Amino acid sequence: MKKIFRLTDEKKKPERIIEASKHEIRKYLKRERGKKLPEGADYWDFDCCFGQNSEETQPLHVAQITSALDKAYAAKWEQCYIEIIAKAAQREVKVTEENKPEDQSTQSEE
Repeated sequence: MKKIFRLTDEKKKPERIIEASKHEIRKYLKRERGKKLPEGADYWDFDCCFGQNSEETQPLHVAQITSALDKAYAAKWEQCYIEIIAKAAQREVKVTEENKPEDQSTQSEE
């Protein structure tokens, strides 16, 4: 999804425009997450960019999109550009101290 959201309109209250934009983004994310995953993938990951236009975007996490939209409204932007690209991803196994193989050099007796 690559889209420019208008944040101002003469006929609508700005708060309703922001809420409608957030709703559209959430609806898109829900639709993408509902798609069938390819083999070997565990979940859908999203590459997101946000900015005033398509040339001035900054990458951000998908969870930060709504707060970025609120900041754009507070800064009185007339529009904002949002890019969300879905990609299949696989979870990485976290290595903890309990799961680490012990170093055998510390166990050897001298």
